[in-house]
Amino acid sequence: MKKELLKLLSRNARYTNEELAVMLNTTEADIAAQIAALEKEGLLCGYKAVVDWEQLDDARVSAIIELNVVPKADLGFEEVAERVAAYPEVEAVYLMSGGYDLNVVVKGKTLQDVSRFVARELATIDSVTSTATHFVMRRYKEMDVKLFDNKPDDRGQFLL
Repeated sequence: MKKELLKLLSRNARYTNEELAVMLNTTEADIAAQIAALEKEGLLCGYKAVVDWEQLDDARVSAIIELNVVPKADLGFEEVAERVAAYPEVEAVYLMSGGYDLNVVVKGKTLQDVSRFVARELATIDSVTSTATHFVMRRYKEMDVKLFDNKPDDRGQFLL
């Protein structure tokens, strides 16, 4: 039942214990105890709303940064990943296979804010050998939630 509960919570963290109990054919008290245990074990790491920031006038800019890193002896990529993850501008850090080592998702108010952050903070870390910045133009789906409602692409038409 642990997996089923986690699947339901990942789909909608706002389900009440009563709703979860009905869906999983158990009691509210059992659900509350299971959730507390999952939080204590570190399997449930947080609860977060998925916000369509593009609908706000003060929308934020996001970028995906590719970092190439020289791993430290006995620490691998952990030290650099932890340092990068500590910045408030960083939303996510992933160790990757393939053409680069760390994938870093960064947010900022403007393109310039993100660019300055990459140049002044990420690129200056001793172990970082190169960066490549990709700005997010539009989000269509995030954390299994669709963020579009067939609005036209507002970047304009390319005319030949």
